[in-house]
Amino acid sequence: MSDLTDAFPAIDSTYSASSKESGNETGHIYLAAPRGYCAGVDRAVDVVEKALDLYGAPVYVRKEIVHNKYVVESLTKRGAVFVQETDEVPEGARVVFSAHGVSPQVRDGAEGRRLATIDATCPLVTKVHREAVRFAKEDYDIILVGHQGHEEVEGTFGEAPSHIQVVGTPDEVANVEVRDPDRVVWISQTTLSVDETRETVDRLRQRFPNLIDPPSDDICYATQNRQVAVKTIAPKVDVMVVVGSANSSNSVRLVEVALEAGAGAAYRVDKAEELQEAWFEGAKTVGLTSGASVPEILVRDVIEWLQPRGFPTVDVVRTETETITFALPRNLRTELEANGLVDARPHAPRKAGPDHTS
Repeated sequence: MSDLTDAFPAIDSTYSASSKESGNETGHIYLAAPRGYCAGVDRAVDVVEKALDLYGAPVYVRKEIVHNKYVVESLTKRGAVFVQETDEVPEGARVVFSAHGVSPQVRDGAEGRRLATIDATCPLVTKVHREAVRFAKEDYDIILVGHQGHEEVEGTFGEAPSHIQVVGTPDEVANVEVRDPDRVVWISQTTLSVDETRETVDRLRQRFPNLIDPPSDDICYATQNRQVAVKTIAPKVDVMVVVGSANSSNSVRLVEVALEAGAGAAYRVDKAEELQEAWFEGAKTVGLTSGASVPEILVRDVIEWLQPRGFPTVDVVRTETETITFALPRNLRTELEANGLVDARPHAPRKAGPDHTS
């Protein structure tokens, strides 16, 4: 089965409210593009799949490889064993670090247990880690804008705990204390709301006028692109549906962005079975998107649920075309090549099929 963007005719990215104004919108699903898997997630899932192909089960994975229940359950069926910490992995075994990254302390713990590690950290998260290390070496106070307790934030914080403070919301800026207000820099979690992050940074700059920006935007391209697509669709729909898990920061943000951008209502679901018919009573248009760790099969299931319930037409609203890919980790790639199991390219995005993880 081909990707939905092939199965349904795309419409121009300059989509406007004209169809709604003309009264032709009844029964429409406006499908966001881009949506779903980003390059970092696609790479991370591919790492586990290829490790299973190469080494066989079990392959241990610290934390969820990506924040999606379906993906984790599917990989578990193939032989991946998900653990919370490396001390749960048998000494000398193989472990994959998730896309969200780990702290140096976790790496040291894995080395101490003689674990063979495969690092599936998203390269964009790695970039933020490097920024933290660099600014700490230059003795700046670092404000990490992100959600306390999120795995990505824990990993970045661990790079320089004596220099970093985590700020989760604009209101928390008032509690920040620094040694020198002229030597303060901010970095951020990659999956935040662009608008809320901007508000937090604006408040930081009010307190610290010489606040230094990171060398490049820390919020990842995929997070921004999915939010822009939702902002385009939201004012035109009665209900927005976001497919994604509750612990997926970027999926939760998409619900917030949809409501802020004017959607009549917005709901997050892991799968089609969680949809409720009452949500769509009186609705004429539905917007649909998915978080960056969501396989396309779950979006197709939502469309198949909606179509017989009064929303037969699907129009794709494309605001950006993504072409970024990331190479597989070098050590995995080397062993795949040695065993004749690697494609001509180091990594190529998978094609949507009945099951992304099979």
